[in-house]
Amino acid sequence: MPHSLFISDLHLSADHSGSMAAFQRFIAEVAPQAEALYILGDLFEYWAGDDDLNDEFHARVITALRSLLRHGTRVCLLHGNRDLLMGQALAEACHATLLHDPTLIDLYGMPTLLSHGDILCTGDTEYQRYRAQVHDAAFQQQFLARPLAERKAYIEQLRSRSTTEKQGKDSVIMDVSDAAVAALLREYRYPRLIHGHTHLPDCHEHVVDGHRCERWVLGDWHQQGSALRCDKQGCVAILV
Repeated sequence: MPHSLFISDLHLSADHSGSMAAFQRFIAEVAPQAEALYILGDLFEYWAGDDDLNDEFHARVITALRSLLRHGTRVCLLHGNRDLLMGQALAEACHATLLHDPTLIDLYGMPTLLSHGDILCTGDTEYQRYRAQVHDAAFQQQFLARPLAERKAYIEQLRSRSTTEKQGKDSVIMDVSDAAVAALLREYRYPRLIHGHTHLPDCHEHVVDGHRCERWVLGDWHQQGSALRCDKQGCVAILV
């Protein structure tokens, strides 16, 4: 049956050989059977800019995604919080389409909204301030003008600081806000919602203005190793 696959939060890097091996198996054995593969953010542990395309590890990821072209599997990329600097050059190298966050699609007759998911974590006000800053076009332009090595060093510092700060945060504020979910579903006329970011894979039902809406959360590649398979009959989580 025609179907599409959804994954997110792979956090691929040269330091995680197991995740890369699982990704390559998935691309070789599972993804070619799908009409489309949607990667909803954080494909990479971090992405410092499209001038890093020729990095040996990055080239392996790009080659794997590009291989899906010969199977007729479309690839769509969404920015995550770790790889928000992915640009058109990377998308073209992968033969992928770069999507805005959020993006509404018609998924086998079901309106389905795709997001990385961090826009919904409104309880974490500190993170939302940071997100607003790094998504600012002027900030990104200034940052990308810096040497690649300097950008990578800065991002490494941010990652280390983020890991430390998360340990002191209540897990509740790092999850999505029901009010933010309801507002987004209302704005897009009550679709199904698929997102990642929180690393809490599950299927939730939200009732918004009398409309029942599914919200599917994708798993973290390191821990849960899951994907979502959707066809005209609905969605089901699968192990990868």
